[in-house]
Amino acid sequence: MRIGLLGGSFDPVHRAHVELAKSALAKLKLDQVQLLPAKQPWQKPELAASTTHRLEMIRLAIEHVPGLVINDIELNRPGKTYTIDTLQALPPEHDYFWILGSDQLQNLPTWHQWQDIVRRVTLVAAQRPGSQLAIGAELQTLIEAGLARIQQLDFEQMDVSSTALRQALQHNQPTGLWLDPAVANYIEQHGLYGSRSPAT
Repeated sequence: MRIGLLGGSFDPVHRAHVELAKSALAKLKLDQVQLLPAKQPWQKPELAASTTHRLEMIRLAIEHVPGLVINDIELNRPGKTYTIDTLQALPPEHDYFWILGSDQLQNLPTWHQWQDIVRRVTLVAAQRPGSQLAIGAELQTLIEAGLARIQQLDFEQMDVSSTALRQALQHNQPTGLWLDPAVANYIEQHGLYGSRSPAT
């Protein structure tokens, strides 16, 4: 199978996450895209919502989207979340496509064992249509040596982030169309991100 992998904290999951996964699924002719919520990304501070809440929000966001599934492999592993550990644990018989934004691509050489990561997957970099993909010198060297593969995914970047959404929810500001209604209802129901006091 051709499987896309979209990792992240999803704290909370928003429409840009889902649209990126859908775009990769269609344009790269993937069999499925797996959303991989991280237990605790090693480069990020403590997450705001619990594993249980984040998992349920993702389920609500993708339950009506064919081809998108949850892979909770990282949630069942102790300690910090490293991408290389996840890739080593996946069934080896499939072709994997690691989906990331162009900003993450620039940051890739800071990832733990990043050279091993790029040998195991095809990198898929989401980039604005018509813009040139910026590849760092270290990654370019591996590509030229046939040790890494990369594809550009034309994707109109959406001006939204989980950080901005958490801040908006904390201050009871509107989140516009960035949250799936079912996810927004779940956040309110459980009082996540300081949106309101949970029902007693």
